[in-house]
Amino acid sequence: MFEVNQGIIQVSYIIATILFILALGGLSNQETARRGNWYGIVGMAIALVATLVGDVTQNLELLIVALLIGGSVGIIAARRVQMTQMPELVAILHSLVGLAAVAVGFANFMDPERLSHYVGVELTIHDVETYLGILIGAVTFSGSVIAFGKLSGRMSGNPLLLPARHWLNLLLLLGAIWFGYQFVQQSVAGGGIAPLVIMTIIALLFGIHMVMAIGGADMPVVVSMLNSYSGWAASATGFMLGNDLLIVTGALVGSSGAILSYIMCRAMNRKFLNVIAGGFGTGGGAAAKSGGQEGEVIPIDAQEAAALLGNAKEVMIVPGYGMAVAQAQHVVHEITTVLRDKGVNVRFGIHPVAGRMPGHMNVLLAEAKVPYDIVFEMDEINDDFPDVDVSIIIGANDIVNPSAQEEPDSPIAGMPVLEVWKGKTTIVLKRSMATGYAGVQNPLFFKENTRMLFGDAKDSLDNVFKAL
Repeated sequence: MFEVNQGIIQVSYIIATILFILALGGLSNQETARRGNWYGIVGMAIALVATLVGDVTQNLELLIVALLIGGSVGIIAARRVQMTQMPELVAILHSLVGLAAVAVGFANFMDPERLSHYVGVELTIHDVETYLGILIGAVTFSGSVIAFGKLSGRMSGNPLLLPARHWLNLLLLLGAIWFGYQFVQQSVAGGGIAPLVIMTIIALLFGIHMVMAIGGADMPVVVSMLNSYSGWAASATGFMLGNDLLIVTGALVGSSGAILSYIMCRAMNRKFLNVIAGGFGTGGGAAAKSGGQEGEVIPIDAQEAAALLGNAKEVMIVPGYGMAVAQAQHVVHEITTVLRDKGVNVRFGIHPVAGRMPGHMNVLLAEAKVPYDIVFEMDEINDDFPDVDVSIIIGANDIVNPSAQEEPDSPIAGMPVLEVWKGKTTIVLKRSMATGYAGVQNPLFFKENTRMLFGDAKDSLDNVFKAL
């Protein structure tokens, strides 16, 4: 539709690629995250315009209408979603990337001019690219839908452990490889639709079974893993369409998601293949015993908690998913401001897998305008707990569980945790004595220097703030 020099299009793609790289670099730090977002927005705008101008030859009006509809849905969804719902929003957006890869793959395969454009080895390579794009896209789509269901509470967080599930996964993988061979063989003669459809069904089933077998405690890894899958699906689609920008952008997303998955697994002392195999974590919420071998818990009220905080010199705040559910991040900021005005050194300790997705707690604290310079990662502050007067645990459970270090048979044994029990006093805010998302009892609640402040985190902290 437009006559544009291809050199200009390629330069635009290079600029967009550089902006995407800068966006990833910016998002690696809280202070530069906003700038990183803008780099990504501008890069995507340039990529869209360059693609529209350089590649679209017909039906431009339909494409613009589709862009307006999709953009409007995205804006409305982003404006309405609560910060507590961000993990499931990310998961469902990943599913759309996978679905797009499947749709583009089928449309590309059914192009009537495909056999005239590609012959011989070129046709075989193109068919493999198409097959891989649909395969990865289908796994990403179905897996992301299941992850959305688990994260949003529409499905149980318990892992689905089918008999011989590993053999089932192997069988599905071998089936995908076999039908891939059949697809390439039949495609030369103008066929191949049957093995392609069968593979798509296999890939959808594999994605469902893979995520269903993963327990709730591993969901942060699942989110980053699906992020990686969506990137590889986009990259495969780029090879299929001969679009350099899509190849590079997909590779960036895929590789960064894979690295993030590795970081998450290391933070949980888990092997990535073991996460994929599933079997760890439950839906959480099981009631814990308040006595017996564990001992008795020591409750505390808001007045006593405020007194402990007011007399402290060093305070460490450890947020968890409970803070997100209660939307308590703003009152946490107010308490932080009051304490700092009193000369108390307040810091935040963030575990890499706190919440339901990587960086979940950092996003909530940034939304509440907590200063970046007092927010620290676990590795930066874990050695400081012996000098901390009061640690406040807001809705966290598994990430402060001493059984990870003290009980070799625990499901979370070896998982790095925030060693809050080494401080002078620990105040734990919880609604009840229920276990965390991993379904593991927490001995921290029964230690002599732990005090339990029961109730909704926001209501409890509001009362603490008033007392202060």
